[in-house]
Amino acid sequence: MLQVDVDRLRADFEALASIGATPDGGVDRTTSNDAHLAARNWFLGRAKEAGLDTSIDPAGNHSALLLSGSEHARTLLLGSHLDSVPNGGNYDGALGVLAALETLRVASEAGIELPITLEAIDFTDEEGTLVGLLGSWALAGMLTDEVLASPRGGVEGLRDGLARAGLEPARLIEARRDPSSLAGYLELHIEQGPVLEREQVDIGVVTGIVGSRSFRLRFRGTRSHAGTTPMDARRDAAVGASRFAAGVREVVVRDFPGCVATVGDIRVEPGAFNVVPGQAFVKLEFRSQEEEQLDRLEDTLLSLARLEAEREGLWLDVDPVGRWTAVVLDPGLRSTIAAVTAALGLSSLELPSGAGHDAQALATVTRSAMIFVPSAGGLSHDPGEHTAWRDCVNGANVLLATVLEVARAANELLV
Repeated sequence: MLQVDVDRLRADFEALASIGATPDGGVDRTTSNDAHLAARNWFLGRAKEAGLDTSIDPAGNHSALLLSGSEHARTLLLGSHLDSVPNGGNYDGALGVLAALETLRVASEAGIELPITLEAIDFTDEEGTLVGLLGSWALAGMLTDEVLASPRGGVEGLRDGLARAGLEPARLIEARRDPSSLAGYLELHIEQGPVLEREQVDIGVVTGIVGSRSFRLRFRGTRSHAGTTPMDARRDAAVGASRFAAGVREVVVRDFPGCVATVGDIRVEPGAFNVVPGQAFVKLEFRSQEEEQLDRLEDTLLSLARLEAEREGLWLDVDPVGRWTAVVLDPGLRSTIAAVTAALGLSSLELPSGAGHDAQALATVTRSAMIFVPSAGGLSHDPGEHTAWRDCVNGANVLLATVLEVARAANELLV
């Protein structure tokens, strides 16, 4: 059975980790910053060194390709993303891109006649600096004017980020692929949670990916003097926002088991010791495996925000900035992953993903699956994020074996 070149993969991992490295051992490669653009160029350079074709589509997705000899071959996409959260870790997204590239190199060096084209892809803006899943949404044909009009990073941030990458907003939708041209999508990723490590299992076979919704809320009160405004005469935006934040946790724990909600940021203005805050800005996100629960969460949490605003005599503005649908991943590909995992002498476990991934967008247009490897302590989106190297190699070999099995099955269909 073919396996990845461990030394080459490790050298690539270390080289990539040095691009945008932070003093505390993480990376800062937010979408379109200098480090992110450098990492993407490095990826294409490594692909060209291996004799692979490369491309960049109108949404900025960077790809390495191992072309099939068949003129009408469909494309099996493999990959993830090279962007990071601010001061993030070395493994999130990067491992999947590097393992995809290594899979193409191994297949190329083995001289395998492929009935499908293999494409290792680095998707644009998975982490949401600009929009979130921007590249995969564009490829899947899901990037709408509505999404672009209210991006998570703000309209100005989106415009500037695209400009830095040399991308034209009007051309993003041209990245859409015809679903009939795709043979599927496979993504290797760290779990970002504690389950595999806790259960001492080598490989996670992902059953589905949670849906999530994001909102910006603005509580508007009256800015006034902190010394001369009695407590019972205040319209304090900070109090309304704080009561709401505490209530979110209480409501979700009590009424929505299995769901999560996060108030990720609260900022008040003017932010002075001696001024009663006139405005408070809140970022809210919540996630569930079920769309019906997402609907209920939205109704419940926004009603709570209105209630807390009313209690303090405040006005409330609500701005939706993200909506990701929960998906079930392909049962056939999941079975293939489990089978090749067993053939490699590794253990596997089916589990859902509580984090969003590019597979979430691709699953709407083509069969898609994800392979998880353990995260030490379940830690992610942090410089301390870590996955043991043996687990990285295991995941890469499972990806390679799965790709070869998908290719073998496609070849049988052509016979």
